[in-house]
Amino acid sequence: MSQTEFSGDISSDASDPYARRAQTFPRLDEEMVDRVSSFGFDFKVAKGTILYSRGERQTDFFLIKSGSIEILDLGDDGVPRVLTVQGEREFTGELDLFNNRENLVSARAGEDAHLVRVERSSFLRMMSAEPDIGEIITRALILRRVGFIKHGQAGVVLIGPSHAADTLRLQRFLTRNSYPHRLIDSDVDPHAKEMVTALKICSLSLPVIVPPGKAVLQNPTTGQLADVLGLTERIDPNDVYDVLVVGAGPSGLASAVYAASEGLKTIVIEGVAPGGQAGTSSKIENYLGFPTGISGQALAGRAQVQAQKFGARLAISRMAVSIDCGELPYRVVLDDGQTVSARAIVVATGARYRKPELLNYERFEGQGIHYAATAMEAQLCQEQEVIVVGGGNSAGQAAMFLSHSVKHLHILVRGPGLKETMSDYLVRRIEKSHKISLHPYTEISVIDGDRYLNKVTWTNRSTGVDETRSISNIFMMIGAAPNTEWLDGCIKLDKSGFIETGIMAGVVSSGSPFETSASGIFAVGDVRAGSVKRVASGVGEGSVVVQAIHQYLRQIPTAPATKAG
Repeated sequence: MSQTEFSGDISSDASDPYARRAQTFPRLDEEMVDRVSSFGFDFKVAKGTILYSRGERQTDFFLIKSGSIEILDLGDDGVPRVLTVQGEREFTGELDLFNNRENLVSARAGEDAHLVRVERSSFLRMMSAEPDIGEIITRALILRRVGFIKHGQAGVVLIGPSHAADTLRLQRFLTRNSYPHRLIDSDVDPHAKEMVTALKICSLSLPVIVPPGKAVLQNPTTGQLADVLGLTERIDPNDVYDVLVVGAGPSGLASAVYAASEGLKTIVIEGVAPGGQAGTSSKIENYLGFPTGISGQALAGRAQVQAQKFGARLAISRMAVSIDCGELPYRVVLDDGQTVSARAIVVATGARYRKPELLNYERFEGQGIHYAATAMEAQLCQEQEVIVVGGGNSAGQAAMFLSHSVKHLHILVRGPGLKETMSDYLVRRIEKSHKISLHPYTEISVIDGDRYLNKVTWTNRSTGVDETRSISNIFMMIGAAPNTEWLDGCIKLDKSGFIETGIMAGVVSSGSPFETSASGIFAVGDVRAGSVKRVASGVGEGSVVVQAIHQYLRQIPTAPATKAG
């Protein structure tokens, strides 16, 4: 069998994983094959044998000793098509090997084959015990998912008007959770109407999600979408975790990585997608180790894989709505009624941007007013005038990113400038850009439009002068409101709702600056009162807090870590 074959055209683009065959579909050497074999068992299958199917969970890892395996993509019409053929000393799988989500593809024997099957628990043990093999496998699994996303394979079709709030909501959810999809813009694509007719749905039902082999979803909630796509995981209410991390921003993911890598049974609950507010940043340039910068989504994606590789569970699309902190283990209730029990909790729910009190504001949220500036949003406003409201680093990063594709960009700040609130490297770049204008002492006073936002008036509070522009996109990045409503009196908050920790919360026994007024409940990152609102500091807090968790767990009764009493 020759090196992995591909169906369809192969790009010469170096960023395309399918052009990097040696990394995306590597062949292990004979010595590595022997080591992998020690974690599984050999068996032979006949041509056509199904090894696993799309939609299954907890698929095993297969290494090919001889013969071949065909990887199948289920098309929009429900007919399986060969996506890739893998041969001798290659292995199956992609990122869902690290979690309990539903598979995106199917696999069958392309010819009679001799295989090594490594069951899920043994696979995770192998990844930890054999770091050189683990590095090759992890890189390959990541690249395969990137290939699916780049080529729109093994995913779903999203049909709807590209500027509509619900279309953007669903597209953001899929994108931020690295779920492959294709968008068909019903406002401009001539084939959209034919597809809507063929699907026997009303155009008023748009947007819709078309998952292969399943019923069409008409404008689902993100929770409903996650359930149908198999992104959510059922949590056994009798399980007791050592550590429950609430929030999967940089600080929460750092806690998960360090806790899981040190042998603590760890679960992460996240309401939308990994990354938190930082996940919406187009490029973070002052984070240690990335001299050319990295997007918030890429950083979060890597951290998520890292945590799962060490055994942490990640449950997305479920918000924490309340907590019972009256006894151990602590119990957190999710918005779908599920409960999660843990001996220690790390609150890393971060903060959200504040909303100004403007007439029509809610009407244009999501369809003209944005809280993220990624490639998806940049595509919506090419060669247009746009507004960024805010003077922090998030606003500066958004302005620089968007300035490459927009006609002109206006930064509106209530104060005299940017120097007090923004990193110097961003301030200097903004000052040098001929495509960016800074408007100090200025606020938006009127927004208007018909179907979508198309007119904005801003007012200079110093001079009282109004200016009205034909603008369809505002990027709102002002202030910070902590996500702490669900704590409901369990721990001490400051007057703004941020969590008090350490001496501020009256903690003297443990000495941890991250422990809250409730013993065994810790807070890290932007949600913590007095924290530095930067990615690096959040990651630092999330990693350092694990030491205090170890100390706390040693002091409490050693209840079973798997079953509640």
